Amino acid sequence: MPANPKYLTTSNWQRFAKISSGILGGYFVAAAIHVAIAYWVPDFKAVLITSIYSMYLLWVALIIVPFWAKNGWKVWGVYTLVFFICSIVIYLGKMYYPIV
Repeated sequence: MPANPKYLTTSNWQRFAKISSGILGGYFVAAAIHVAIAYWVPDFKAVLITSIYSMYLLWVALIIVPFWAKNGWKVWGVYTLVFFICSIVIYLGKMYYPIV
């Protein structure tokens, strides 16, 4: 049984936005979340060591998310917003709790 054509009407730009936001955006968001957590947890070395595994799992989940959305550019916007929020948290963590 062939696929329903109404679900296959995405443009090439939407396909590009979904794939790139999943791979690149998901990786940047996963890395930013782990670095932000590392600045606010007293034992940052444990977070960085375990981030090898948990970052991969989070990245895989963030790769899947754009394919649930109808618009890939909105996913890029959400990922960019989360990245900038994590950047602010990292900046505040550096200012108040500098890692020596």
